[in-house]
Amino acid sequence: MQHSIEPRLDYGLREVQNWVSGPGNSPLRADFVPPPAAEVTRLVANLAEFISNTEGNPVIRAAIAHAQFETIHPFIDGNGRTGRALVHTVLKRSDAVRTVLVPISTVFASDTDAYIGGLTAYRRGPEDLDQWILSFAEAIEQAAASAVLLAEDIEALDQTIRADLVEHRRTIGKSPAQPRSGAVILKILDRLAREPVLTIESVSAEHGVTRAAAHRALGELAEAGILRKTKNHKGKIICHSADQHLAYVELTEASHRGQKS
Repeated sequence: MQHSIEPRLDYGLREVQNWVSGPGNSPLRADFVPPPAAEVTRLVANLAEFISNTEGNPVIRAAIAHAQFETIHPFIDGNGRTGRALVHTVLKRSDAVRTVLVPISTVFASDTDAYIGGLTAYRRGPEDLDQWILSFAEAIEQAAASAVLLAEDIEALDQTIRADLVEHRRTIGKSPAQPRSGAVILKILDRLAREPVLTIESVSAEHGVTRAAAHRALGELAEAGILRKTKNHKGKIICHSADQHLAYVELTEASHRGQKS
């Protein structure tokens, strides 16, 4: 997971000391100094065992797994993003999340002071663990509530863009105005919330159609104003994006930031 986030780095755990924030180029005045590199392998193995073998409330388990991961800070870079992705891994494995949860990172980002304060409390000792668990659970609850609202908005948007496509086809005199069941253009629409950025190659591979068929479907959706073409500096189309879907996600993230203010 970390290598996917930071492909420029080699696989494997860190073999040097790292630290978090602070002035200067040494850990002397850092905000947090993780364990020495010699301890990382043992600590990561212990964390992996906890994630795989511990039972009980999945939110509490995800909270502890995330905080312990960030405390170990096992990689040179990408620890924050990998640790946040780990939250969703734990929830998914526990069947607490079956489809999608608005990334908890958007909630954390809305109040970084509370987030850092919670991690600091976790590291102080067992007596402060409750503070971190409670703040984490509140963030999960907020993310889940946002996910419900986002799902409702996306469902309504999907219905709207289907109607827009039919109206576009009717306007240009294309028959039938309603695409036939099983048409690749409908398959694309069905997965826009999951795949809002598309290429001819991705559509062809995902739906088992020719590049020509994928090109026609994407072109028609662009003409209908449902997808936007993105071109490189030479004017070649490199992808199509469902900007209306992406805007809803951005709006959800913005609402989290606004709740803090």
